[in-house]
Amino acid sequence: MITFPNAKINLGLNIVSKREDGYHDIESCFYPILWNDSLEVIEAASFAFHSYGMNIPGEVSSNLCVKAYELIKKDHNIPPVEIHLLKNIPMGAGLGGGSADGAYTLTMLNELFDLGLTGIQLEAYALQLGSDCPFFIRNQPAIAKARGEQLEAIELNLSGYHLSIHNPDIHISTKEAYAGVMPHKADKRISELIQNPLNAWRDSLVNDFEASIFPNHPAIAQLKQEMYDAGAIYASMTGSGSTVFGIFEKEFEGDNWRSLKL
Repeated sequence: MITFPNAKINLGLNIVSKREDGYHDIESCFYPILWNDSLEVIEAASFAFHSYGMNIPGEVSSNLCVKAYELIKKDHNIPPVEIHLLKNIPMGAGLGGGSADGAYTLTMLNELFDLGLTGIQLEAYALQLGSDCPFFIRNQPAIAKARGEQLEAIELNLSGYHLSIHNPDIHISTKEAYAGVMPHKADKRISELIQNPLNAWRDSLVNDFEASIFPNHPAIAQLKQEMYDAGAIYASMTGSGSTVFGIFEKEFEGDNWRSLKL
């Protein structure tokens, strides 16, 4: 069985408050995009995980595809599998590629072995992998709250627009990203702002991480400005960075920018 886990972008991201457990409550709109990895899961004599394409740092046991298999195996009598992952989506870039890989593995195992798990059950497994993993089970535009795991479906269709996206290969750790943010409740919720015309987003739909990350990494701020200079209707950094995207009326490709249809 082969599938193609996709990335997501954040349309606005508010850091609402710091929690007692050390995490932060956020509000954001998660929107799926067509930047994909390739994932194959096949029944095998013994378990194995193979990755290709971009180098994935860390131990194999920490990969979310492997963790997804272990989660399902713990509760269900499934045989060993071989997992083959072709990694195309940059890691640690605010695109959720690793989370998508883990969530897709859960869905594939459910289908491959006819486990009959519901979407809600799969989301519960996905949450054990990471806060934004449940999003990729349903993979539809949603307002994300709490740590990102509380999802509210939202009617938002950007088809017809074009996305230019670029990862400048600047690593921003979670510690750095959160070190400069000041949690606050925004005047208007993202769920309200996202309903405004797209050309109104530039002045209202904000990623709170930009205020602290841009001064430390001017190249990211410059990339966002370049997208506006090129005619983007809306541009933003996604997640805690460092990937920046622009939404255009027509297809536009800058230097090393990936162009996708929304």
